[in-house]
Amino acid sequence: MPYPRRMRPIAVLCTLILVLAGCSTAGDAETSTTTRGATTPTTDQAISVPPGLADHDLDMVVVGDRLMLLAVADSPQLRSQGLMGVTDLLDLDGMLFYWRHEASGGFWMKDTLIPLDIAWFAEDGSFAGRASMVPCVAEPCEIYSPGEGIDFRYAIEARPGDLDWVDDSTVIVYSD
Repeated sequence: MPYPRRMRPIAVLCTLILVLAGCSTAGDAETSTTTRGATTPTTDQAISVPPGLADHDLDMVVVGDRLMLLAVADSPQLRSQGLMGVTDLLDLDGMLFYWRHEASGGFWMKDTLIPLDIAWFAEDGSFAGRASMVPCVAEPCEIYSPGEGIDFRYAIEARPGDLDWVDDSTVIVYSD
């Protein structure tokens, strides 16, 4: 039975939409992979994560004008473990240490097997300090901090040299 005259434009429009939808290709679309609750844009490639970090959320974090793929340490247990025992960051750019309040104090490299650079950021996301850290081979271990009396909310640990571009103008944008 033919469509009534007033229904033809609707039928043509629906057919056109279906044809156009069928013409799109999957190769043109960006896909995303969900890893432990974080949605990360990918190109259909799996992300290699060190075994010791398999229970961490992963997130793309805006740092200055860059996006960094970071394992997130946002609880006392995850922050105290940090990158201890990790021998290679694999596909990660590093680890984000995040507090829901301002923090102070420092970081040490006890049981950390690889050298790391660290950058600290204040509550408003502004740069607070940076250091290069080496594994602790004998106690007492050196304590690294952004400076006496400087509070922070975020810290990023990364491979040596990977944070060399971070300076006083660098801002981190992150919320859990």
